[in-house]
Amino acid sequence: MTDQQRPAAKSASGASSPTAPDPTILRQPDALNSIDDVMSALAARAYIADRGLATALYLAFKRHKPLLLEGEPGVGKTEVARVLADILHTRLIRLQCYEGIDQATAVYEWNYARQLLAIRMLDAGRSGGESREAAMAHVHDVFAPEYLIERPLLQAITTAPGEAAPVLLIDELDRSDAEFEAFLLELLADYQITIPEIGTITAAQPPVVVITSNRTRDIHDALRRRCLYYWIEYPTLEKEYAIVRARVPEAPEQLARQVVGFVQALRGEDLFKAPGVAETLDWLSALLSLGQTELTGTAARDALGALLKYQDDIQKVTTGDLIDRLVEKADATPIG
Repeated sequence: MTDQQRPAAKSASGASSPTAPDPTILRQPDALNSIDDVMSALAARAYIADRGLATALYLAFKRHKPLLLEGEPGVGKTEVARVLADILHTRLIRLQCYEGIDQATAVYEWNYARQLLAIRMLDAGRSGGESREAAMAHVHDVFAPEYLIERPLLQAITTAPGEAAPVLLIDELDRSDAEFEAFLLELLADYQITIPEIGTITAAQPPVVVITSNRTRDIHDALRRRCLYYWIEYPTLEKEYAIVRARVPEAPEQLARQVVGFVQALRGEDLFKAPGVAETLDWLSALLSLGQTELTGTAARDALGALLKYQDDIQKVTTGDLIDRLVEKADATPIG
């Protein structure tokens, strides 16, 4: 694969991409020479991962393969990319997908205002007696790289000399439509993007690509075949407790145990949307803000909006004695 060299393109703000690496990139990244190294590096940043996820990350890093992570919202898919960028001491470039996202938002677009200004200057030059050949040369120049506005996907493959390859997070791909996936196939297969007016731009250093999906729609086979895959489950009781202790170390041990036991029991109820780990952490932090050192039925009701996000679920939990039964079950749940 031949790397294509080109001048730094303009960012969305009109400023040139940096030519010197960020000072944080000069730090020595963590050594990732084994699956155990990956698990240790994640744990050092308070991300508790099982061996399956660590293996998927290790292979994605070593083989330069995109990693597709699926699972329920709130189980830590997006956080994987953030932590990985910190481990590698490199930039995190995030593309948040949504319905209707297009190439101009995700890949690139031309700076039409600057191009129009250049064309007006061209017209002024022709009025001053410039030759047709010279005028045509200027027309070609308005499609030069300096008129290009790089969006996240293009930014990820145009790193400056000496800069470490970034981590590219394509978040919630399932929110986009099927047509948008076609924009990604060339990038994910060959780490290159073709711009008709310029040509094919190939990454000098392939980015580390993490794609997340909540499975609100199926991702097509063509994209899946280009990726490694891992499904992140809701954590077990012991794993969620370890996550809570790592992420909210200031929480009293009794409260942390009760919160984890309550959430684990709550997921067994017939809810519209079961809480994820992110909601567990948010709920625990809310209880701490209320001055709680242990979980009671009253405290659980007061802070329930930090744990459940749908009125039907809140009504179900607060109707009758369910919330008190869940607190009792949390008290009796052994951990460790």
